[in-house]
Amino acid sequence: MRETKLELYRELAEQLRALLATEPDRIANAANMAALIYHGLPDLNWAGFYFRRGGELVLGPFQGKPACVRIPLGNGVCGTAASRGATVLVPYVHDFPGHIGCDPASRSELVVPLIERGEVSGVLDLDSPLLARFDEGDQAGCERLVVLFVDHHREHSA
Repeated sequence: MRETKLELYRELAEQLRALLATEPDRIANAANMAALIYHGLPDLNWAGFYFRRGGELVLGPFQGKPACVRIPLGNGVCGTAASRGATVLVPYVHDFPGHIGCDPASRSELVVPLIERGEVSGVLDLDSPLLARFDEGDQAGCERLVVLFVDHHREHSA
């Protein structure tokens, strides 16, 4: 029998802690985290980061097909999550006003903002070719992973 979603995210969190433990570099850790999520969660076609640079998000480390490089804040699912400072879960991306389609195979999306010192510094973006792939369990699990990432870098930048 397949492990529960809670167990899956607990295992991913343990693996992420181990990957982050001795590495202070944000880009290296983002690259490993994107790979961990992409290969650790089923039915994804993209997993990665966008980092905030002024009024836009700029592509960071990811796994999947080439992606949009720059997204203005407030545009698409990623820009909306960044401007709101809140997770956005979209069961069917074509129903999302202003959706930016980097990969036409993507049908659902989950975007979690990285909030550091009260500011959005970027987002974690997950895409799936399956309709309604993501649910509240995925949202909670990914939000916990993002907190691990953000907390690690807050501790290592002090």
